[in-house]
Amino acid sequence: MGIFSIFGKSSTDRGVQKFMETRVAVLVDVRTQEEYASGHIKGSVNIPLNAISDIEEDVPDRQTPVFVYCRSGARSGRAAELLRQLGYLHVENIGGIISYGGEVVR
Repeated sequence: MGIFSIFGKSSTDRGVQKFMETRVAVLVDVRTQEEYASGHIKGSVNIPLNAISDIEEDVPDRQTPVFVYCRSGARSGRAAELLRQLGYLHVENIGGIISYGGEVVR
């Protein structure tokens, strides 16, 4: 349970909900492969921050809504910035999995 849970849903929970409600969106976990394997949000793809430019292989259309998360929100913030620099127009940093209250896939 994250610190923001006392106020209701975390920003990560809200971000995942928005991702699920957004047509043709992609949810990207920018943690390492090892971190991803230890538990990730269902429906996410793993593109580590140090390989974020590889997203062009999975998401060639820069109009596609992209939601990014990491452990705490710091790396995903950096990833969102880099994706915008690559020309992606609809990028949202939804924060960190540590504040996520939903089911985690292991």
